[in-house]
Amino acid sequence: MPGERRPDGRVTVAVITRDRPVALLRTLDELAALPERPPVIVVDNGTDSVPPRHPARPRVIRPGRNTGALGRNLAARHATTPYVAFCDDDSWWTPGALRHAADLLDAHPRLGLLAARTLVGPEAAEDPMNALLAGSPLPAEADLPGRPVLGFLACACVVRREAFLAAGGFHPLLFFGGEETLLAYDLTAAGWGVVYEPSLTSRHLPERSGREGRNPLMRRNEVLTLWLRRPLPSAARASARLAAAAVTGDESARRALGGVLLRLPAALARRRRLPDRVERAARLADTGRREKDHRPA
Repeated sequence: MPGERRPDGRVTVAVITRDRPVALLRTLDELAALPERPPVIVVDNGTDSVPPRHPARPRVIRPGRNTGALGRNLAARHATTPYVAFCDDDSWWTPGALRHAADLLDAHPRLGLLAARTLVGPEAAEDPMNALLAGSPLPAEADLPGRPVLGFLACACVVRREAFLAAGGFHPLLFFGGEETLLAYDLTAAGWGVVYEPSLTSRHLPERSGREGRNPLMRRNEVLTLWLRRPLPSAARASARLAAAAVTGDESARRALGGVLLRLPAALARRRRLPDRVERAARLADTGRREKDHRPA
């Protein structure tokens, strides 16, 4: 297309990293090669992982501690563009995706977040999340593109900066692991659209090591999200299921339960029920996910 290789200043790419310089260098190389030539902000949660004088010319923020997913909030606050695309240090965007995302956000004023199709590994396999998002049971909305969803992959989404910051960004209580659902709830509750748009593509090349602790964090944050936003009986039942699994010797459940109990007073203090329309949508999404989980392979 004519003009396709012109720089596009509408989207900042925000990358969070922690002590993975090799992966980060690959991501920065990919971002530097994009035709959009986006501004890049790197939040370095570790010990000086960013290579000096890289062609991507990243702006580096070093908070001096591990901020987890909250590093994305920090990057968004420092961005000066209307839209922000998130990456981890092992993910990046394909050529043209950021321009297309900005065009969609320009054309749909109520659109707050675009979740992209994610291709994983050297073989560019479909991430299982793609099918889950594409099969969302939420009805289409006339003023939004794509498929409305209440979940996404944080390393493969583009947000309207105004909407993201007004919603509070990623919640500090969750820190990292499964933090996306709560943000999707809060954006939707504020009237913003959250959609899956498979015409946008991101790449993800995860490392196999160093991820043993992620499952307990995911389980912990799933329950905390219920306590923060969903009806109390739902949160109590999920906590009881987690406790029952912990009692049977499930080490992941035991660690997750410990994290829930430690953070529960803060979750109750920050609890805010979803509006009825969003709670109905969340229940519909829950039902669709359970049906998919029990569908024969």
